[in-house]
Amino acid sequence: MKNKNLIQIKQFCIYHEIENTFITELNNYGLIQIIVEENDEFLEPEQLPTVEKMIRMHYDLKINLEGIDAITHLLNKIESLQQNLKTVQNKLRLYEENQTE
Repeated sequence: MKNKNLIQIKQFCIYHEIENTFITELNNYGLIQIIVEENDEFLEPEQLPTVEKMIRMHYDLKINLEGIDAITHLLNKIESLQQNLKTVQNKLRLYEENQTE
C-alpha cells in the first residue's frame, strides 16, 4: 500500500506535541486505525479531523480515553439519528406533496 498521502505518526505527534502512546491507545480502543508500512506507523488523512478532535478532548478538556470512547460513540449515534430523521422528513414531505395533488 504505497500511498504518499499517509501521515507519519511520529511527525504528527511532534507537530501536536503529544506522546505517540496516545495515538496507540486511540487505536487500541478502536477509535482510529493505524497503518503499518515498512516498520513505520501512519494515519490516513481522512482521520485527521477526528484525531485532532480527540486530542483536544484529552489534552484541553482532560477527558480520559474511556470518556473519549463514550463521547465518540454518542456523537456517531447522534449523526446516524440525524441522517435517519432527514430521510423520514423527506419521505413525509413527498407523501404530503402527493396528498395535496
